[in-house]
Amino acid sequence: MGNTRQIALLGQPNSGKSTIFNTLTGMHQHVGNWPGKTVEKKEGKFTYKDVTYTVADLPGSYSLSANSDEEIVTRDYVARTDLDLVCILADASQLERSLYMLADFAGIGTPAMLVLTMMDVAKNKGKKIDVRKLSEALGINVCSVIAYDKKTYDSFFAGMEEAIQSGKRLNADALYANIRQSEGAETFDAYLEKAGKIATPRRPKEWIAMKMLEGDEAILRELSIKGVNQPPADPKGALYTSDARFRWIESLLEEAVVDEKKTSELLTKFDRAALGPRSGKWVAFGIMILALAGAMIVAAPMMGIGGALPSLLNPLADLLGNIGVSEGIIHFIKATLITSLGWVVSMVGFIFAMNFVFGILEEVGYMARVSYVFDAGMSKIGLQGKALMPMIMGFGCTMGSTSGARVIDSYGQKVMTIAVAWAIPCGATFVVIPTLANAFFGVGGGILVMLLIILIMIVHVIVTATIFGAKLNPADKRSGMVMEMPPYHKPRWGFILKNSLMRMWDVFKKAFSIELIVCIIFFFLSYSKSGIEGSILYKIGTFIEPVSSFIGLKWQTFMAFFAAMISKEAVLGVLSAIFANSGSIVDTTTGLAATSDNIAQIVATAIPKAEALAFIVAVTFNIPCLQAVVSTYHETHSAKWTARIGGYYILTALLLAAIVYHVSGLFFR
Repeated sequence: MGNTRQIALLGQPNSGKSTIFNTLTGMHQHVGNWPGKTVEKKEGKFTYKDVTYTVADLPGSYSLSANSDEEIVTRDYVARTDLDLVCILADASQLERSLYMLADFAGIGTPAMLVLTMMDVAKNKGKKIDVRKLSEALGINVCSVIAYDKKTYDSFFAGMEEAIQSGKRLNADALYANIRQSEGAETFDAYLEKAGKIATPRRPKEWIAMKMLEGDEAILRELSIKGVNQPPADPKGALYTSDARFRWIESLLEEAVVDEKKTSELLTKFDRAALGPRSGKWVAFGIMILALAGAMIVAAPMMGIGGALPSLLNPLADLLGNIGVSEGIIHFIKATLITSLGWVVSMVGFIFAMNFVFGILEEVGYMARVSYVFDAGMSKIGLQGKALMPMIMGFGCTMGSTSGARVIDSYGQKVMTIAVAWAIPCGATFVVIPTLANAFFGVGGGILVMLLIILIMIVHVIVTATIFGAKLNPADKRSGMVMEMPPYHKPRWGFILKNSLMRMWDVFKKAFSIELIVCIIFFFLSYSKSGIEGSILYKIGTFIEPVSSFIGLKWQTFMAFFAAMISKEAVLGVLSAIFANSGSIVDTTTGLAATSDNIAQIVATAIPKAEALAFIVAVTFNIPCLQAVVSTYHETHSAKWTARIGGYYILTALLLAAIVYHVSGLFFR
């Protein structure tokens, strides 16, 4: 084996698995996708006693059934012959439920150890756990950790090292005895011979027979490929196996766990309200509003610093002229390096705030309640209930949506949530667009325009979910929600703060280079010493004007549409540069030149109403902003999906503009 080992972290959502992964690997980790799957793959490394351990943070799921790509990837991985150890994580505060993954793993021949997390929460709830008795019953090492506190990991490291050396396998004899005492015993024994045809040392025939009893499609497909006749299905097979597992868990905990404390009546009342079919939605909306307000408050100082950086650094850049640096180079530094730095600092401030606020909601155990309450409604468009909260956050800032999507367990649904959330106009849009709508159509007409925007948004969300869901979450692979409500507990402020800072720094490192490159490209597309007409962007705009005119955008509005991809706030500035000659497109977009105070009124006299309405719709549903693109790339870890989402929104924005232009042309002359 050399001086390296491979281990995997296996556990249900909310078991502390990702926290342990981050604590073990720190910044020595990378994220991608499993080959051929829209499933996130997290791997990292750490060193212990001169041995390097490669850690795989397997997708969180409630079992090892083959109901999703995540579950298939997970169970294929834990049975790999080159895997040295599987660390199965379980929430100590609710072992009756969180040990189901252990029960489903039981029988697989890969060395394993049980890691109990949230022991501090269990202790506060009055639960006493005899780790030694659990270890004896299971035949493997059992340790406990406080996931975010590496000082508590001594027993983990010792147990891991010993488990790899000894190769201890989980003792599943008692589980098989349970299934043989059930009504499915005869069928189980009949399946064993067929199961032996595809059995391996790490997937013994007993484990396969359990899956056959459940009607597991992947196992049955393997048997078919090997030419084994399909065994007769038992409609109650899944009930037999799940009942056997829960009885096995009950017997494990009968002597190992003592519960000495009653649940808080106040929390019980709140939970009834939080999970109620009607009250739960109102509670969730109230908490979402508070969370959005809280995120804005937390983000304000750093976003303020980001906004102030150009005014602080631009005078320093001017000093370069004293040492002979040309005015053109100084202008370039201001418009690219300083501007992108200010934008990124503002961006990571908001990213920090969103991770901090979502971290609190997830930490105290509330996020699972949101998923439960809204799951039925969101499932109609192929999303899980948890997706609603980051989508609502999009009304404040699209970066909030993309960053908040990290709470989605499935990679495919996370990307899908981000794609759908882009259709929700952000706060900056709701500043720029009403200004233009009121100028073109008056207050009453402006209200109608905003109602049209809301209507298009609703349709856009549904259509986008349908289009992206076909690949990311196909209808034939969707299944009902299976989840357990984590217990409420006090937030661990140190862990939340540390995790939020780590993610902020990670985003900053990746985002700054991307934003700087885009700013440089935009600078050269837009810069001209001879006025707007000398810029490459003007030449592009006038060249495609015969096509864009059909869409409803002349070269002036097309250039503003293009600038809106950088930031929505740039729209009025670019229109000001074009129609009021207030500066270059570069300067108005990057904030180096001011926007004319009455620009809305100026353009209202220069642009026909049909074109204005098409322009408003195109800008609203265009790419939200450069920061949203960068944040999307960071969360998806995929240039391909980021480009697909970006391209989709450019095309749909232009398509919507064309439809609105030609329909409104029937009414506006």
